[in-house]
Amino acid sequence: MAHRILMRVLLINTSERMGGAAIAASRLLEALKNHGIKAKLLVRDKQTDQITVVPLRRDWLLVWKFVWERIVIWTANRFSRKNLFAVDIANTGTDITSLPEFRQADVIHLHWVNQGMLSLRGLQKILESGKPVVWTMHDMWPCTGICHHARDCQRYRTECGHCPFIDHGRKEHDLACRIFRRKRDIYAHHPLHFVTPSHWLAEQARHSTLLAGHPVTVIPNPINTNRFRPHDKAEARRNCRLPADKRLLLFGSVKITDKRKGIDYLAESCRLLAQAHPELKDRLGVVTFGKYSEQLRDMLPFEVYPLDFVRDDRRLVDIYNAVDIFVTPSLEENLPNTIMEAMACGTPCVGFNTGGIPEMIDHLHNGYVAAYRSAEDFANGIYWILTDPDYDSLCEQACRKAAAHYSEDTVARQFIELYNKL
Repeated sequence: MAHRILMRVLLINTSERMGGAAIAASRLLEALKNHGIKAKLLVRDKQTDQITVVPLRRDWLLVWKFVWERIVIWTANRFSRKNLFAVDIANTGTDITSLPEFRQADVIHLHWVNQGMLSLRGLQKILESGKPVVWTMHDMWPCTGICHHARDCQRYRTECGHCPFIDHGRKEHDLACRIFRRKRDIYAHHPLHFVTPSHWLAEQARHSTLLAGHPVTVIPNPINTNRFRPHDKAEARRNCRLPADKRLLLFGSVKITDKRKGIDYLAESCRLLAQAHPELKDRLGVVTFGKYSEQLRDMLPFEVYPLDFVRDDRRLVDIYNAVDIFVTPSLEENLPNTIMEAMACGTPCVGFNTGGIPEMIDHLHNGYVAAYRSAEDFANGIYWILTDPDYDSLCEQACRKAAAHYSEDTVARQFIELYNKL
């Protein structure tokens, strides 16, 4: 069988566990190892004692590289902190081509490599090594000049400039334009195989002139469906110290107050729900996990049960199993791990019609896809799931979708097939 070929793969991501890309890369590492691939994950920030995760050597230079990149962006933006972390220019990073892990690898698989992990010069050296390179796009940065999400801007389709993230986009040949041209020069002379977790992101990528001539393949992020699966709800609630007599809605994010995660729309949706269905005020509770969860107490008309940011998968499984519905009012998404986790645990989801969300949630079949930025329709979706007489069927279909499309076995086989082709 093809996947029995001895192969060494080096995955590269800035962090091991912080952020969606890090979780996806770590899960892929485990999936590949379970299929006999000798895989390692190279990171700047290591958070566990996992032996196959290799950290860069920590020194003051790593910190300085991160700070220096922000200083250049801050200066280009006329000393404004606005959008300081919405863009990256990859002017600094670590040359990894001399590391033994790099030299021993047959395939290099890039993930999210920003904020001082890899510079454009470092990327060029990786490509010049002649090793096959796969790059999973966890946002739009590989196909734009400097932004992670282009939003309404389509200049990346031809050439960036007048960037809305930099000093109100006043200059044609601004920082975004210069980085775009630098990327174009690097990409043009070397083979690169791009992977996107969602069809939505693949479509954005294929529109970019940066990726002209380079293949783009859609392969979703994996999840361990033996770990993330339905459990007894009553037991899960006891483990999480949540009330047994309420319907529970879950909202989670690394940083709850991040406007891109749609907290304002969630607050408005809950207000509309409480107004239209006052009986829910005592029957519905909102469970939240992530940084600043406590702040939701003053924003929502329902009882709020804040939990700390959760890194442990077993704890996450309990949380997803303890609730009746998961909501993600996020305004910018690729293929959210949180929706995947919830569905694998048999929890129906509500999300906006944006990014890869409608590829995950099959409307009125295993969840509800609300009209983009419509708090009213989002509230409708929550109420529909909570009152659907076929609620058990929704849960079952959500679980089936996750197992069929996102299991580690399914995803690992697709990547191994791609590696073998390269």
